[in-house]
Amino acid sequence: MIARTHARRIPTLVARSLSTEPAASSGIQPPPPPPPSQSKHPSNKPLARTRLNPAPRPAVPHRHQVLTHLPPSFGRNQFLPVADSTRALLESIVAKFDAPIRYAFAYGSGVFEQDGYSASNPGSADGPMLDFMFAVTHADHWHSINMHQFPGHYPLGARMLGSSFVAKVEEIAPGVWFNSMVRMDGVSIKYGVTTVDNLCSDLLNWKSLYLSGRMHKPIRIIKDDARVRLTQQVNLTSAVRTALLTLPASFSERELFARIAGFSYGGDVRMLLPAENRGKVGNIVRKQAPQFKELYHRLVVALPGVHWPAHADTIEQDTSPHARAAHLRKLPSNLLQGVTAQYAARPTIPPREADEAVYWTKLAGDAGLPTVIEQELHKIVRYPSAVQTLKGLVSAGPVKSLRYSSEKVRKWWKGSPADAGEKP
Repeated sequence: MIARTHARRIPTLVARSLSTEPAASSGIQPPPPPPPSQSKHPSNKPLARTRLNPAPRPAVPHRHQVLTHLPPSFGRNQFLPVADSTRALLESIVAKFDAPIRYAFAYGSGVFEQDGYSASNPGSADGPMLDFMFAVTHADHWHSINMHQFPGHYPLGARMLGSSFVAKVEEIAPGVWFNSMVRMDGVSIKYGVTTVDNLCSDLLNWKSLYLSGRMHKPIRIIKDDARVRLTQQVNLTSAVRTALLTLPASFSERELFARIAGFSYGGDVRMLLPAENRGKVGNIVRKQAPQFKELYHRLVVALPGVHWPAHADTIEQDTSPHARAAHLRKLPSNLLQGVTAQYAARPTIPPREADEAVYWTKLAGDAGLPTVIEQELHKIVRYPSAVQTLKGLVSAGPVKSLRYSSEKVRKWWKGSPADAGEKP
């Protein structure tokens, strides 16, 4: 019995001996090395970076990085010159706003001459109104500051409900709040407020063409922002691609300018009502052809298959399905989605999944593509323009709305139907 018990204990003792042997055989453990900060002779030399002592990873911020600057020559076509007196007036007006403005531009007949105005000086009695657009970071904060500085720019109802109400109304598509018929520096002005995010989204995707369409035409940039300048260059190139898809193999530069200028007016409900000059596109192009050429010439000649000598007013393009497919597939996402949706219901169009190259070539070679593009542009413009017209009743108030509408009706009657259908 004793022998049997002794036999059972031997494996246990052996196991314990093996498990404790390293500790028992090593004797007294040496103390751990002190940390660098506890050394008697601290050194200022940095530790050598090894695989066991790597450099710390740099902090990566998760917030959206602001594009701080671009090369000075990038987008130089966007900076259109104006008379020194006009430039000084525009900059003086914008400088009076205490609320921070990231991007500002002026547009319309008060900045660049148009047909149909007996006086082009905004300071004259019959002169045009100066139109501005401000892009800001936070709409609520901006309107709070601006409402405190210029309470008279807002109707009574908006002042009572506060800047949060104004910002909420502004958010409704197309994302703009207008203060109109405001007197500053002896002239009458109208200024719209939107966010930089909303502006850049429309410039890239043409979700409403309300802002991007305005920026298809000549504007005077007063405060620049790198992110907006970059997306505006994309917007201008998209306008060229869209126009080329709706034009023949040979056409004049005035036809190109008129086609681009008309994108944001087709489908605009104001053109169907007594609220807008029916010959506006012709009025703009006839007087602003040099500015249009400065905006678009470099962009057009940079596209493959397009020939436009600087001294000529005739443009020629490759209209083969392959060449047009290269333009088609790079259209803004909102427009391209509408175009492909129309063709999706046609049995003659092969599925896109089968062969993408064949799909785009088939669409680009369709003779009805210009009509499809025009229909989709009208759809994009129609709803936002109607909503913004109704928003004007809130942002301007009843008195200013009546005065502003009366002025628009007067201009509408001065426009001729012949000009409306003219191809300059």
